[in-house]
Amino acid sequence: MTWTLSGFADEAGGSVSEQIEALHSSGFKYIDIRSVNGYGIAELPVDQATMVRKVLDDSGILVQMLGSPVGKIDIEDDFSIDLNRLKHLARLAPILGTNAVRIFSYYNRSLRPHGQWREIVFERLLALRNSARALGLVLFHENERGIFGDSPSDVALIAAELRDGVSFKTIFDFDNYTQGGVNAWDAWLAVKADVDAFHLKDSLNFSQVPVGQGDGHVEQILVDALSSGWDGPLSVEPHLSHSGAVAATGPSGLENRAYKDMSEKERFVLASKAATALLTKIGASYE
Repeated sequence: MTWTLSGFADEAGGSVSEQIEALHSSGFKYIDIRSVNGYGIAELPVDQATMVRKVLDDSGILVQMLGSPVGKIDIEDDFSIDLNRLKHLARLAPILGTNAVRIFSYYNRSLRPHGQWREIVFERLLALRNSARALGLVLFHENERGIFGDSPSDVALIAAELRDGVSFKTIFDFDNYTQGGVNAWDAWLAVKADVDAFHLKDSLNFSQVPVGQGDGHVEQILVDALSSGWDGPLSVEPHLSHSGAVAATGPSGLENRAYKDMSEKERFVLASKAATALLTKIGASYE
């Protein structure tokens, strides 16, 4: 059982060359593409994607997942925005060499009752799953502050209704639970049977720190996952600084001023090395 370890390398730099350099310095051979060369992944032109793939191939880097913003809009927003994004991502998938797409489950800024919010969200997520099936994509839902899939109980509802292990899977983000005031270990116990991927992000007193150095119970959870025979992808998402790439995600954690004098690349490599050291410590096999 070998886990695959990737990184959101746009936190190290905007260009594909900067991202490749940071991945090589971190010892990674996988990338999660969220933004590159000035484009968010859902808007990346086909010709740019073709160029990015060639450069990645030449550098020995594989794409693990597309870090899309699908589902990170409001339930009052036009749903066609996300359906069109998904169609474009399906065009990029064979070019970039992955059919895995990260998604979210919608904000409720008008504060509709929870039952109405859930009804709209499930209608949309079902439509996205059906579209993904037709397009040959695999959706990975990430728990995120402020969206429907914020609390472990609502993530469990999403998994029970939609997770099929084929076109719809889930991501466990340690720090998104912590930032929402949820104990990550308790969250893990509530949803562990439905977790298909991890985002390695951590914070201490709400300030971002390298994974394993914060309040997210990361080592405890990964040890439990390993002992349970869990297998799947992991992605380092440092958020140590609020770079342009991070700011575009609407981060909830506090930028760690202890790293203010480091470059974006240096912060990314620091976070990545902390992740690999932790995986080595617990005896996890990864590539």
